[in-house]
Amino acid sequence: MSLDNLVGRTLEKISPDKNAIEKLIRAAERNIADAYVKEVSSENRFDAGYKAIMQIANAALQMNGYRTLTSKPGHHQTMMQSLSKTLDIENDVIIVLDVLRKQRNGADYTGDIVPESSVGECIAKAEFLLDIIKKNL
Repeated sequence: MSLDNLVGRTLEKISPDKNAIEKLIRAAERNIADAYVKEVSSENRFDAGYKAIMQIANAALQMNGYRTLTSKPGHHQTMMQSLSKTLDIENDVIIVLDVLRKQRNGADYTGDIVPESSVGECIAKAEFLLDIIKKNL
């Protein structure tokens, strides 16, 4: 399925705005840095890493002329799955990102504890995506 097939359902077409894209990437860099702060809980560190992943996925969509319809449910899932089209991310990475998304939902909506190993995985994936998007600027 192409991204154009999702227009009107989960995405909308936009004109890429280089300044907006760069702001998202800088925000992702700050969130990755925050994810390393050991003085806060693993849940907050995980949330910062996850937020960086979402900011990078959003920037990648915008680079390609799209934005999620945040009024529709599932926009986080759409952003992650679109990485296969926007940054040519392999499916095995998308699967891990989806696991992190589900874990984030558990932490946010049920108060689940986030283990340090998940924090490390979230940070690693955020840094991986940051490296790729910077090469695509």
